[in-house]
Amino acid sequence: MSDSRSVNGVKVSVPHRRPIATAAALLALCFVTQAQAQAPAPPRFPDATASDPVALGWMVGSPPPPARRIAFADGSFYRFPQLRWSFSHWRELFPTAHIARGPGPVSVLPRAERNDLDAVTFTPLGGTAPLTWAQSLDANYTDGIVVLHRGRIVYERYSGALTADGQHIAHSVTKSFFGTIAAALIEEGKLDPAARVTRYVPELQDSAFGDATVRQVMDMTTALAYSETYADPKAEVWDFARAGGILPKPADYSGPRSLYDFLVTVKKGGEHDQGFAYRSPNAEVLVWILRRVTGQSAAQLLHERLWRRLGAEQDAYIGVDEQGNAVGSGGLNLQLRDLARFGELMRLGGRWQGQQVIPANAIADIRRGADRAQFVSGGYSTLPGWSYRSQWWIAHDDHGAYAARGVHGQALYIDPKAEMVIARFGSHPLAGNASLDPTTLPAFRALAEHLLRNP
Repeated sequence: MSDSRSVNGVKVSVPHRRPIATAAALLALCFVTQAQAQAPAPPRFPDATASDPVALGWMVGSPPPPARRIAFADGSFYRFPQLRWSFSHWRELFPTAHIARGPGPVSVLPRAERNDLDAVTFTPLGGTAPLTWAQSLDANYTDGIVVLHRGRIVYERYSGALTADGQHIAHSVTKSFFGTIAAALIEEGKLDPAARVTRYVPELQDSAFGDATVRQVMDMTTALAYSETYADPKAEVWDFARAGGILPKPADYSGPRSLYDFLVTVKKGGEHDQGFAYRSPNAEVLVWILRRVTGQSAAQLLHERLWRRLGAEQDAYIGVDEQGNAVGSGGLNLQLRDLARFGELMRLGGRWQGQQVIPANAIADIRRGADRAQFVSGGYSTLPGWSYRSQWWIAHDDHGAYAARGVHGQALYIDPKAEMVIARFGSHPLAGNASLDPTTLPAFRALAEHLLRNP
């Protein structure tokens, strides 16, 4: 069921939501970023034009009228189409930690913008009718996209609530930033991937992570008794979300008060290293390990290791729980061109403007990927032959492509053969990448092939 509401002359359908359904939707935000669709045909949503947050006037006014307000407490921040505003205004809804760009100069991304890319065509996976690159942007509710070719900006577009100077929630693309830092620390000899997690975080001794290795956490081959069954009010995912501040804590709540309080409660479910299983608690454990190894907070790590050394254009920020622990599984907010800079750093083997920011061997290890046979257990029908290494998704294709991926269309896609980097922010109404991959993957590949043919 739904209500029809006219906002600025546009008719918008707003579904009725039972409390359990609203909570389930909220949890999809950061914690089920790559889940495969196992549900009936998706509902119809207003298209990119009809759901434009600027046209709909969300949060406009002093104060905004009730019908146009968006808040955390009532879950409206994650309803569609409101989330098209929320994703570009995250720090107005959640507590965050600051990531300074530093006092140095901005590293320039040269421009060589092209007018031939919008017309590039491809056929979606499972489809028969071709789409153009320009059509794919609206089809995926793209908020912003930057394409680099040989380090130059050849394409840049923004829509919705995002501007060129704004920051946008990266969701699970966040994981790849910390996975890269971990890979660097391994290469520097400061982190042992074969060591048990408890060498660095003894507090996890009695949890599922007590006999897991750092590498198993990084590649998500741990075996966790961790349920994301939203119909079950006792599923572990509820306490994870409340502990991390993704859901409000009821007045009578007595569960974990922080992400780390939750992690010590996770129990083992099977044997580690038997297959890939995407579970966001692994990312939180990895960030805890990094903090112990370096003595720095997550925000400090991002500043010291990446932002100041990349010559980032804008400060960034990351969501935190009530004890100040960063949401390492999906809380990073940053400017789109800075995301592209990180992608270009990866493409260049960790080297940036004369400095080796990330050890080349660390990048090479990520690009080689992991065991593709283990990846099969994850059930990703749109990613045949892929693997997961150090919180990155590796295609193992003839272009050597690999990606950072997050819900609702967040992506950083690197194609070494085509010398191409694509950074994208989006606000698709459906969370899982299984809803976007049929368009996204062939579109990215078609653009790469076009750039190879027409350098």
